[in-house]
Amino acid sequence: MRAALLALLCSTIFLSFTMTPPPADGRLYEMRVYYSPQGKFPDILARFRNHTTKLFEKHGMTNVGYFTPLDNPDSCLIYFLSYPNKAARDSSWKAFGNDPEWKKVVAESEKNGKIVNKVESYFLHTTDYSPALQIDQKGNRVFELRTYKTTPYNLGLLNARFRNHTVKLFEKHGMTNVVYWTRDNADDYLVYLLAHKNKAAGLASFASFVKDPAWVTAKSASETLGGGPITENIRSVYMVPTDFSPMK
Repeated sequence: MRAALLALLCSTIFLSFTMTPPPADGRLYEMRVYYSPQGKFPDILARFRNHTTKLFEKHGMTNVGYFTPLDNPDSCLIYFLSYPNKAARDSSWKAFGNDPEWKKVVAESEKNGKIVNKVESYFLHTTDYSPALQIDQKGNRVFELRTYKTTPYNLGLLNARFRNHTVKLFEKHGMTNVVYWTRDNADDYLVYLLAHKNKAAGLASFASFVKDPAWVTAKSASETLGGGPITENIRSVYMVPTDFSPMK
């Protein structure tokens, strides 16, 4: 009986993998991570709060969410923007960079030295199984940014596992699915956001999730198809929204 069930689950995952519908949300998202020199992090927050977010909007960018990690030894700000497409993104950033108001803000904020010493940027596309992203301010919650790097050629299997099993099991165990993305021009990354009441609640939810027999079976089935583990690295960052974040 167990072998028959496993075979059925494998075939279900494979069918979904080969018949993936297009995502409903066609916007381009960008995740940006700014690192600041020691002692300069408040200056980054102030510049975004007082100037940058407004100038982004002025130039056609959509502010999605701004977050700081609960554990933030690198003094980083993680934020998300969205655009109609890549061409619109490039046009908006060019206009933003040439804006005299922005140049004045940069000069004033860096009188005592640079306040950003490293920037990371990743382009993201919403998966077909992602809930519609709600930019709301429910408040009193923490967000968890999870990044999965798959083993070679197994992003499709990972997406199938999330589509058919994982997102539903997350809800069962008290987690809120916020959004799921894959990286642009990368066939081995899944990036997603969950929301929890707090970090302790998130850790408790995952502890019960990994013990769920339905999850154990789904994981085994996907790894049978993938010839072993279908992820090789998982990174989790618990974050709180900034006071100026549209999403809270």
